[in-house]
Amino acid sequence: MLRYTLMRLGIFAGCFLVVWGLVYAEILPRGLGDSNLLWVLLLAMVISAPISYVALRKERDRASETVVAKVDRAKANLEANRSQEDVADDAARAARS
Repeated sequence: MLRYTLMRLGIFAGCFLVVWGLVYAEILPRGLGDSNLLWVLLLAMVISAPISYVALRKERDRASETVVAKVDRAKANLEANRSQEDVADDAARAARS
């Protein structure tokens, strides 16, 4: 997951630099008043999102598989703990009877 996040940040940083250069070269508008940085950030996010979606498909699938495996392990551990508690509770009730 960390690798995917770093790759995504790298794509965003690249888009940010390209957009900043285009705004500086006055190919793209500078924004309104003092909103230049916000304009560049938003435009870089809009451009980097579809690029990341397409370019990082395999990495995103790998990260998803890792997360699913961790969730499945956590669910299995919770179920094992519940069954242990049920057995202990049943034994305690049987001892009282």
